[in-house]
Amino acid sequence: MISALEALARLREGNQRFVAGTQRREPLLSHARRAQLAQGQAPFAIVLGCSDSRVPAELVFDQGFGDLFVIRVAGNVVSPSQVGSVEFAAERYGTRLVVVLGHSQCGAVLATLEELQRPTASQSRNLRSIVDRIRPSVEGLLRTELRHDMDVLVRHAVRANVGVSVSHLRHGSELLEELSEHQGLVVVGAEYSLDTGVVEFFNGIEVA
Repeated sequence: MISALEALARLREGNQRFVAGTQRREPLLSHARRAQLAQGQAPFAIVLGCSDSRVPAELVFDQGFGDLFVIRVAGNVVSPSQVGSVEFAAERYGTRLVVVLGHSQCGAVLATLEELQRPTASQSRNLRSIVDRIRPSVEGLLRTELRHDMDVLVRHAVRANVGVSVSHLRHGSELLEELSEHQGLVVVGAEYSLDTGVVEFFNGIEVA
């Protein structure tokens, strides 16, 4: 079993390769690796990320087939199905690192801020469910001076939203709490920069 600390180091190293343009091509394309994985998998990290097409976790971290267990949903929000997916991978495969990966200029976060500032009646019930999950993490920011600068507001809101998702995974599942307390599971937050390609880890990273 790969520890959370080792898994985190692998992700950091992979992101450094991605930023430098020195990705490992062969592991990503290996037919032998694909055939091997047909018999089973052992992903070393779980990534709960945003569905944004500009943030594919495998590419951002320069990983290949079978390396990451990726869950993607707009706004990297946490609902029962996402919690269950994390539980599944952590328990079934022994994966000990969970990364909640947000990103700069997140459209779902921006849409939530806009909805809070200028409510609409035309939003679909399903879209509203995403907004409602992001709302608690960002609405307090609209009562601060940050509300006067949308760019700064969005940056803070992205971090706040990641933090809430991290907290939800840490404390919203008895199974994940048990694995965290006794079997080395670590849940951390991270943010990908669309401009630089760099992933910055934060929110509890000292635990790892």
